[in-house]
Amino acid sequence: MLEELSITSLGVLESASAEFHPGFTALTGETGAGKTMIVTSLRLLSGGRADAGRVRSGDAKAVVEGRFRLPADRTDAIADVLEQSGADIDDDDTVIAARTVNADGRSRAHLGGRSVPVGTLGALTGELLAIHGQNDQLRLIRGDQQRAALDRFAGAPAAKTLAKYRDARERWVAIIDELDRLRTDSRELAQEADRLQFGLDEVDAVKPQPGEDADIVETVRRLTDLEDIRTTASQAQTIVAGSDGGSVVDALGTVRSLLETASDQALRDLKPRVEEALVVVGDIGDELTGYLGALPEDAADLDTLLNRQAELKSLTRKYAADVDGVLAWRDEAEVRLGEIADPQARIDELEAQADTIRDEVSALATTLHGQRRKAAKSLGAKVSAELSGLAMGGSALDVAVSLTSADDARLTIDVAGTPTTAGGHGADQVEFGLVAHKGAAPLPIARSASGGELSRVMLALEVVLAEPDSGSVMVFDEVDAGVGGAAAVQIGARLARLARRHQVIVVTHLPQVAAFADNHLVIGKESGGSKGRQRSSLTTLTRDERVSELARMLAGLGDSETGRAHAEELLETAEASRATD
Repeated sequence: MLEELSITSLGVLESASAEFHPGFTALTGETGAGKTMIVTSLRLLSGGRADAGRVRSGDAKAVVEGRFRLPADRTDAIADVLEQSGADIDDDDTVIAARTVNADGRSRAHLGGRSVPVGTLGALTGELLAIHGQNDQLRLIRGDQQRAALDRFAGAPAAKTLAKYRDARERWVAIIDELDRLRTDSRELAQEADRLQFGLDEVDAVKPQPGEDADIVETVRRLTDLEDIRTTASQAQTIVAGSDGGSVVDALGTVRSLLETASDQALRDLKPRVEEALVVVGDIGDELTGYLGALPEDAADLDTLLNRQAELKSLTRKYAADVDGVLAWRDEAEVRLGEIADPQARIDELEAQADTIRDEVSALATTLHGQRRKAAKSLGAKVSAELSGLAMGGSALDVAVSLTSADDARLTIDVAGTPTTAGGHGADQVEFGLVAHKGAAPLPIARSASGGELSRVMLALEVVLAEPDSGSVMVFDEVDAGVGGAAAVQIGARLARLARRHQVIVVTHLPQVAAFADNHLVIGKESGGSKGRQRSSLTTLTRDERVSELARMLAGLGDSETGRAHAEELLETAEASRATD
C-alpha cells in the first residue's frame, strides 16, 4: 500500500505531503487547486512519461517521493526488481520510490536510495499501483482492452493456454516465413549453392589438416637455420649421451659406481638421486636423438613447404583466419549446401512441419476459445449484478466472444469447424455490449454507452476483476465523471466495498462519493506562494472538517447551517451504509 506521498514543484503544488491509510481515501478540492497533480505524481512513480511542462513555473525541477509498504507475499516480479536494483528496504518493510523531472525534460528515478532506470521503477510500482483515469475509460471501448480484461478474469488457466498458443504460433510463423523464402528465392539459392560448392571443391583439393599452417611456419623457421640447428642439437646430444666416454651419461654412471662402493653411508645415500639424474639425462638424450632424426636431410624441402604454405594461404584469405577456421567453414558450408542443394526436398520437409504445428496451434486456439466463452458468460453476469447497484438496474453487460474472419490465408486455422485467422492473441475477437433494458439487443459500448454509463461499467468491471486479489493500490481519477444523484451514491458504496480488499484512492468532485471514504484529503488554493505564484496545500480532514468540505461540494453551500445539515446527513448515511454493508 501507499503510506506517504511527497510532492515538490509539480504543477500548482509548491510543496505538499500526506499520509495515506488503508481503505478508501477521497481527494477533493476546488477546480484548479491541483487534484489531478496527485494522480500525475503517481503516474510518474509508475514510470509514466516525464513532461517538463508539469514542472512548476520558475522552478528547476519537480520531485515526487512515495513510500510503499511491500506485500508480505511478494510476487516474483517484485522480488526480481528489488534484487536486481539493490534497493534498500527499510526495517518496517517499506521502500521509497522517487522521480525527479527537470525543467529541461530530463528525469531520474530512484528506488530504495539507488538510482535506477525509469523502467525499473515502473516495473515495481506497476505491481503495486493500478491507475484509472478518464483515458482508461476511453480505452475500455477498444476491442484489445476488452479482450485483455476478459483474459484477466479468466485467470491462470487461460493465461497458460495463451502462452502455449503464442509459442506454437511463433514457431509456425517462422516455418511459414522460411517456406516463403525458399519458394521466392530459388535463383538466389542456386547461386549460393554454386558458391558453396566451389568453395568446398577448393578446400577439398588442398586437403588442409588441423593446425597444419602453424606447423609449417615452425618447420620453415627450422629449415632456414637448418645447419646451425643441426650442429647445436648434435653437439648437445653427443655431450649428453655420446659414446666416446666423455658423455654426461657415462660420467653419471661412474659416479653411481663410486657411491655404491663408498664406505660412508652418507655417500651411499646420494645414489638414488644420481639414478634419478641418469633417468632425466637419458630422456633428454633420447629426445635430442629424435629431434635430430626428424630434421630434414637438407634445405631442399624448404621449397616444397613454401609451396604448401601458399596453398593454405589461398584458403585462409577467402574463408577464415587460419586453417582450423577454414575446416570449420567447410563443415558449415556442407550443412548449408545440404539444406539448399535440393530446395524441393527442404520445402516438402518444412511443409510437413508446418502442417503439424498448425494442428497444434488450432488445438490451442480451440481450447482458448472455449475458456474465453466460459469466462465471458460469468464475467457478464457478475458485472451486470454490479451495474444493478449502480443505478443501472435494467442494464446488463454482454461479453461476446466470436472468431475472427479467415482473411489471412497464410495463418488460417480451424477452430470448432470454422476457418479463422490465428492472431497474436488467439483467434477470438471480444466485444463488450451494453443491454439497455431487459429484452433489448446488446449494442457495443463504444456506440451505446454515455460517459457516465461508461464510468459505471468500468467501475463495475474493476470491482469484479479485483475479487481474487487483495493488497494493491487502486487510483481512480474522476471515475464518477458524468454521474450524479443516486448513481453517485452507489458508486461511493461500490468504491467502499472495493476498499475492503484494496487501498483505494479516488479524485472526485461528488460529495456522494467522498462521503463514503474512510479518509478525506482536500487540496486547497493558498495565496502567498513564492514569487507571488499561487500554491496549493494538501490537508487531511477531521470529521468536522469533512462536513464543511462536503457542504462546499453540495452546490457551494459552505458553512451555512443548511449546507452543514445536508452534509452531516449525507456523511451519516454513508457511515451507516458502510457499517451494515
